[in-house]
Amino acid sequence: MRGRKEVWIGFGILVILVLIIIGIKFFSTNGESIMESNLKTVYVATGGGKENFLADEEVNKIMKKKYGLNVIYDSWSNGKLIKNPLVREDGTKYDVMFCSDQRFYDYYKLAPDTTKGESARYTVQKGGLTLNTPIVIYSWDTVVDALIEQKIVTEKDGVYYITDMPKLISYILEGKKWKDIGVDMLYGSINIDSTDPVTSSPGATYYGLLLSIMCDGEITDEAVAENLPKLKEFYTKSGYMNNTPADLFELYLKTGVGGKPMIVDYEKSVIDFANSNPDGWEQVKDKMRILYPTPTIWNSHCIASFDEAGDEYYEVYEDKEIQQIAWSKYGFRTGVTGGNYDVTQVNVKGIPQSIISTVSSLKMNVYEQLISYLGNKSVSYTHLRAHETKAN
Repeated sequence: MRGRKEVWIGFGILVILVLIIIGIKFFSTNGESIMESNLKTVYVATGGGKENFLADEEVNKIMKKKYGLNVIYDSWSNGKLIKNPLVREDGTKYDVMFCSDQRFYDYYKLAPDTTKGESARYTVQKGGLTLNTPIVIYSWDTVVDALIEQKIVTEKDGVYYITDMPKLISYILEGKKWKDIGVDMLYGSINIDSTDPVTSSPGATYYGLLLSIMCDGEITDEAVAENLPKLKEFYTKSGYMNNTPADLFELYLKTGVGGKPMIVDYEKSVIDFANSNPDGWEQVKDKMRILYPTPTIWNSHCIASFDEAGDEYYEVYEDKEIQQIAWSKYGFRTGVTGGNYDVTQVNVKGIPQSIISTVSSLKMNVYEQLISYLGNKSVSYTHLRAHETKAN
């Protein structure tokens, strides 16, 4: 009798345990679906260059649990963001535009140019600089040692700065060879690889920096007209260019100093790489050098919100947790451009606490003039023939 009672007690305990497990599973999944149904959905038309950060599981969890936002991202090119109607496939509007360059944000706030076929735009309620990263030049130890000897690069507190950008530009325009500055292991002329400014936003940003330096920071119509031919010559001497920063950075890492002695990219790239590929980072970190042009220029990913949901999304970027993830994991400096960051949070040496020496982002009309001039092959040929005649 007692044995039968113990069996029934054991069976009862087993049933209770099963019910508890089922209940936990039910309430956790059902609770999650209930929570999901209470979220406010935000639709964001976003430019490139921040895909990994936007897809980050922890970031999206914070947005959902802490702020009640379920964010849906659709990829748009920057050009389409400022030209086409910002509507989704089902015809509904977006709550937010998240472009990849400040010039597109500034341009969007202007009245559309109907002569260029630009569509009507939403009124921007809130917005501004959100994710920031400066232009840097990646190189290697042997190259940087030679540039230090040439008094082009200066090292301070473990950070390498290009303190004489005009001299480096002149070396490239003069066709100086690597061997002329003591880098005998490298063949050919001194060059800095970049993405194509005619077809790539990062390349255009870099060439905007070069134009600012050539104009001594005074971007007047006269200064631009005077220096565009020199910039065109620089562009022509640069040869073949990649269209995507990710491809260029990968080539830099894979081919080493012999293949890519110097490239232009963003500061964020090395931090993202060190976090996502620790084994690869271990292989290159002692030889790689990060050079900060003085001045440099910011690449600023900007948010423009169009309604209440968009406002809430924009304000999320004031969250300290999200800012820390953006910086330590993906290399984006958030909030006010040039703000201080704890560089010990990233596994990369040679990154300064703050970026001080910068030039302002150029206006859209200057970039359009720059890109048009560089893309005009006949201008290049005419100018170079004149240059050769003068030299002879």
